[in-house]
Amino acid sequence: MIQKIAFLGLGVMGGAMSANLVKRGYSVLGWNRSKDRPTIASFTSVGGTLAQSLSEAVSDADVVFSCLGDVPDVTEVLIGEQGAINFVKNNALFIDTSTIGSEAAKTIGHVLMQRGLRFLDAPVSGGDVGARNGTLTFMVGGNPEDLQEYLPLFDAMGSNIKHCGAIGSGQAVKLCNQTLVSVYMLALCETMQMAEKMGVDPQLVVDVCGSGAAGSWALTNLGMKVAKGDYQAGFAIKHMLKDLRLVREISQEISQEINPEINPEIHQESDELQNLPIAKDFTADLPAIALAMQNFQKVSQMDEGQGAEQGTQAMIRAYK
Repeated sequence: MIQKIAFLGLGVMGGAMSANLVKRGYSVLGWNRSKDRPTIASFTSVGGTLAQSLSEAVSDADVVFSCLGDVPDVTEVLIGEQGAINFVKNNALFIDTSTIGSEAAKTIGHVLMQRGLRFLDAPVSGGDVGARNGTLTFMVGGNPEDLQEYLPLFDAMGSNIKHCGAIGSGQAVKLCNQTLVSVYMLALCETMQMAEKMGVDPQLVVDVCGSGAAGSWALTNLGMKVAKGDYQAGFAIKHMLKDLRLVREISQEISQEINPEINPEIHQESDELQNLPIAKDFTADLPAIALAMQNFQKVSQMDEGQGAEQGTQAMIRAYK
């Protein structure tokens, strides 16, 4: 029987996900590095308890969920010198729902398992809407028995839970998901521009095209936001750029394995890679992703860098 759950990271996604666990009757201790995030209220308002320290949150937990930012954040919070690994009880299960790429997931999982702990990488898709409504898709990598044992927890937050393989497999599928999502946004922005030029009601595009072969989550949930210039973030551009950086890294690593003469700089640190020009092999092999990345980067630099905080639908600003 699950005695206690810790949830690390109460942002836009984590705040709503942890709240759904509480609504299902689970005892959840939440923790967030910044105590003034407005999203914490979605957790505490339904009865969730906010821990004052990381150690307090995880010390008695059977399950430790994390929903954090980038690879360094997850690494520090889970396995760093002051990370959760140092305070949990033996055999606790860590479930990371962040998007960090396969290699980082494998590394973190290995460190945890060496300390007698368990790990599932379980990135999500469905945006802030799915997080609030409990309809997220979970892409899970790791021991299927661990997933089966704690499946009710996933069911409290999502409607589609898929085991993808060994540790790192969930992350691999998530990068495929982000590849699709970023290209959808290119098509969505261009479609709304075309509709405007032809005098077509954008709501008609959403209703009609959304019911046919062109239907997608992006069209249904973000189509009118693009048309109306509503750029409030459900999933911020800065986070999409991070995910596409991971896509770029894996693309470059694959190219390096195939031909060691291509792109010898791929083993630099992630923050250095983020500042490198898009490699020729990346642009050639994945031209649509390269274009999406360029457009997101363009918008992220607007408003003195505050464009990065806007939702991915703000890509339309790159066309204007």
